[in-house]
Amino acid sequence: MRSLDKTAIEAPPVDRHRFYEDVLAIVTGALVVSLGVVIYSKAVLLTGSTAGLALLLQYATGSSFWLMFSLVNLPFYLLAIKRLGWVFALRTFAAVSLVSLFSRLTAGWVEFARVDPVYATIAGGALMGMGLLILFRHRTGLGGINIVAIYLQERCGIRAGYFQLGVDLAILTAAAFVLPPANLALSIIGATVVNLMLAINHKPGRYVGVT
Repeated sequence: MRSLDKTAIEAPPVDRHRFYEDVLAIVTGALVVSLGVVIYSKAVLLTGSTAGLALLLQYATGSSFWLMFSLVNLPFYLLAIKRLGWVFALRTFAAVSLVSLFSRLTAGWVEFARVDPVYATIAGGALMGMGLLILFRHRTGLGGINIVAIYLQERCGIRAGYFQLGVDLAILTAAAFVLPPANLALSIIGATVVNLMLAINHKPGRYVGVT
C-alpha cells in the first residue's frame, strides 16, 4: 500500500477568492459596519479604532461621522501602501469610502425612534465585529488601527483582535472627557464585543481563503 504524502495532507490547496467575491464581501462588510456605527451614533456610544475616533470627534465637534471618518484615515494609507501593498491599500480605501457613504445614507434608510443603550451596545458591537471579520477575510482593512493590526498579525503573529483591544481601550479612556460615565461604560463593553469576535474568529490558519 502506498504511503500518503504527509505534505499533501498538511498543506491542502489554497482556495482563492474570485474578484466578484471580494467585491461582494467589501460591499457587504461595509454595509454591516455602517449599520453598527449608526446604532452607536443614535445611542451616543463609542467604539474603538478610527471609527471610534471619528465618533468621538462627531460628539465633540458636531461634525458628521462620514467626514471625520474619511479624514482620520488619510494618514494610514501610506502605511498600507508601503507595508501591505497597493492592492490592500486600494481595497481599504474602497471599504472606508463605502462605510462613510453608507453611514451617511443609512440614517435615511433606517430611522430609530428609540434604541435601548444595552441592546445598542451588544447588537451594534456585534454588527461591527461581523463586518470587520468579513473584510479581514478578504484582505481588506477599515483604515487606521485595522491596517496596523493586520500587518502585525501577518508579520509578527500578534492577534489582530487583541492588539486592537489595547488600542481601543486607550481611545475609550480619552472619551471620558466627552461621554457620560454610563455611556462610557457601555462603550467599553461594546469595544470588547467587537474585538472578541475578531480574536475568536480571525486566527491565522483557521480560514485559508485568500485573494
